[in-house]
Amino acid sequence: MGVDERDKKFAIRDAVPSDCGVILEFIRKLASYDGEGMSVTATEADIRESLFEERQACAIIGEEDGEPVAFAGFLYNYSTFLGRANVYLEDLFVEERCRGRGHGRAMLGFLARTALERGCKRLDWLCLDDNARAKAFYGKLGARAI
Repeated sequence: MGVDERDKKFAIRDAVPSDCGVILEFIRKLASYDGEGMSVTATEADIRESLFEERQACAIIGEEDGEPVAFAGFLYNYSTFLGRANVYLEDLFVEERCRGRGHGRAMLGFLARTALERGCKRLDWLCLDDNARAKAFYGKLGARAI
């Protein structure tokens, strides 16, 4: 008997330095999905330095039954009009085999709660014009283009 996919547990946690290889692999998969696979020049050392030593950005990992299957990279930017920081989502990636299970929605929900907890006014991101699947996903969540 197979495991019902709905029975798998999904959890989100802050990335830690030992995740650098996993993060880089997710970045490569995302770049490949976007047709930019050859554009990734980052190394694990770059990821470690920028995320965990210099704290230039942040990352979260989504795990299904303890296995990393999703990643989001984000940072804080500042809106002079709002006089507040905002969360800017740089990348969101869910393993293809795990899509459609609500993991992307959960990751965005986690980031939205993080933004609210830190007093941010917005959660922003960019979406490629030709990425119809992502645009439909964000639209279902009630996102609006600005």
